[in-house]
Amino acid sequence: MYAIIGTGGKQYTVREGEIVFIEKIEAEENATYDFDKVFAISIEGEMTFGEPLIEGAKVSAKVLSHGKDKKIIVYKYKAKKNYRRKQGHRQPYTKVQIEKISL
Repeated sequence: MYAIIGTGGKQYTVREGEIVFIEKIEAEENATYDFDKVFAISIEGEMTFGEPLIEGAKVSAKVLSHGKDKKIIVYKYKAKKNYRRKQGHRQPYTKVQIEKISL
């Protein structure tokens, strides 16, 4: 059993019991969070697709922690013009464990 959910402008394929790193959401740690944007669900090999969402479908998850990803370096320059800009960025994320997929 798996589902395709949408959060933070991205789509994720999730299974029950799986731990997923998603874009940061506003929820307390150890709280339950429900994803309502469910695009598709597969139950026992039978796929159900929404147009674009499945009405009444829900994926429940437990928020484990919040954090920041590894630092990436954004470096811009123009050759022969003495233009150089170096900037670092750490993307915030939320670590969730998928508890239940319901239709």
